[in-house]
Amino acid sequence: MEQLTRTEDGASLGSLLWRAGEGWRMISNAVLGGGIGERAWVLNAQVAHGYRRTDPDRHLAELARDAGAHGPGVGLMTAADVRAYGTGHDGGVTAVATAGLGVRGWAADWTEAAATAVRPGTVNIVVAVPAALTDAALVNTVMTATEAKVQALVDAGLDCSGTPTDAVCVAVRRPRPGEETHAFGGPRSLWGSRVARAVHQAVDAAAHA
Repeated sequence: MEQLTRTEDGASLGSLLWRAGEGWRMISNAVLGGGIGERAWVLNAQVAHGYRRTDPDRHLAELARDAGAHGPGVGLMTAADVRAYGTGHDGGVTAVATAGLGVRGWAADWTEAAATAVRPGTVNIVVAVPAALTDAALVNTVMTATEAKVQALVDAGLDCSGTPTDAVCVAVRRPRPGEETHAFGGPRSLWGSRVARAVHQAVDAAAHA
C-alpha cells in the first residue's frame, strides 16, 4: 500500500493506494467502482472538511489517474487523515481502516434526513482475502465486515454504529481452475471469521489513532 500526498486548494491531503493488479474481484459501495466486478486498485483519498464537489466519482478517477493507477478500480473518500490508518491481519486476510468519527451516530435514526449531495465517507474499510468466493459469499463478507466494525466501535467506548457515509471494499481472488470457490462469508465461516477479526483490529486501531 502506498501513501500519497497532494496539495489541493492550498491544503495538504493524503491518499492510500493499493495496486492489486490483475486477478482480483471486488465488492464495494464506493462512489467510484462500486458493485461487484474485477478491479485492479483501491484508492482511499482524503478530502477537505466541507467538501463541495458534486462529482466525487470524476474527482476520484482524476486522482487515480494522476497516481498512475490503470484499469478499473475502486475509489473511496474520507475527511479523516488517512495517515492515521489502522491495520488488521488474520489467517492471510488483511484489513485497512481509516476512521473520522466526528459525525457518528446509530444506523436506525427515527428522524427523516433530507436528501443531500454525496458527502465523503468517514469510516472506510478495505479488506483483501486471498481466496475465491462466490458472489453470495462476497455480499456476506460485507455484512461480516460491517458487523465487526460496529463491534470495534462499541468496544472502543464509542456511542455509534458508524457514520452516515461509511464505505467498504472487500477484494477476493478470481477463481482459478481446480481451486475451491468458497460459498460462505459469515462470521463463523473460514474466511468470514478471519475477515471479522482483521476488520475489528483495523477499526480499533484507526479509532484510537
